[in-house]
Amino acid sequence: MMILLSGLPGTGKSTLAQALGRALPAAVFSVDPIESTMVTAGLPRGFTTGLAAYGVAQRLTGDHLALGQSVVADAVNDVEEARDAWREIAARNGVRLRVVECVCSDPALHRERLEARDRGLAIPEPTWDSVQRRRDEWTPWPEQTIVVDSARSLSENLSRVLAAHRPPRHRGGI
Repeated sequence: MMILLSGLPGTGKSTLAQALGRALPAAVFSVDPIESTMVTAGLPRGFTTGLAAYGVAQRLTGDHLALGQSVVADAVNDVEEARDAWREIAARNGVRLRVVECVCSDPALHRERLEARDRGLAIPEPTWDSVQRRRDEWTPWPEQTIVVDSARSLSENLSRVLAAHRPPRHRGGI
């Protein structure tokens, strides 16, 4: 199983990814901590490290899927090239790409969370202005997605995602 969390920064992707990883269980690969590790190791932060972090997360996802393990991937995924790479990984491994788009319907809460956030990473947190610019350029996924709203509780969002992605139960018969 491959669940891909997508959405603007500060919408609860990483929090939900960790909860899903525990509940399923599944490996969780998050782009920001990977990029932070590269910067901590001495690589200069920039477009290249961000791109490389996506590449590492995608490679690890493919490797784990090839082993038959479930994966939760956590990244903004706001450009078509990144989305295409996830699609290709799912197709190559014979799994359905299950996209969860994370949003925060309360702009004041979203801004408050984003501005108070300190994940202890070696990369700066995005600003509210940068998130607003990305929001203006955001396009919905063409794949069927489930949308979760981080203005709601984590337990409610976790339950919704698990219910939507639970394999169908067989009825009767052998």
